[in-house]
Amino acid sequence: MRYVAAYLLAVLGGNEAPASKDIKKILDSVGIEADDERLNKVISELKGKSVEDVIAAGNAKLASVPAGGAVASSAGAAAPSTQAAATEEKKEEKKEESEESDDDMGFGLFD
Repeated sequence: MRYVAAYLLAVLGGNEAPASKDIKKILDSVGIEADDERLNKVISELKGKSVEDVIAAGNAKLASVPAGGAVASSAGAAAPSTQAAATEEKKEEKKEESEESDDDMGFGLFD
């Protein structure tokens, strides 16, 4: 991700086709050592492509990914009942734990 970010910074700075030395310079300025293999992979994947087009294509792909809110809203009334059941289970577990903690010691607080 750092290589993509440095590539985007170079493009924002006015360099339409950053080379590996340009990206290394950006990464070195913040104390990050560049891995040549990964850096060359990023450059080869973005070579000849417009950054705006790559971002637009990425946004289109992200639009099809379900989000947490979308899943909960499509579940309808089942979601609140599931949450209530989970809350009840947690309460029961807490009660059981407190009772068990007294048994572990061999005596209760009020015995």
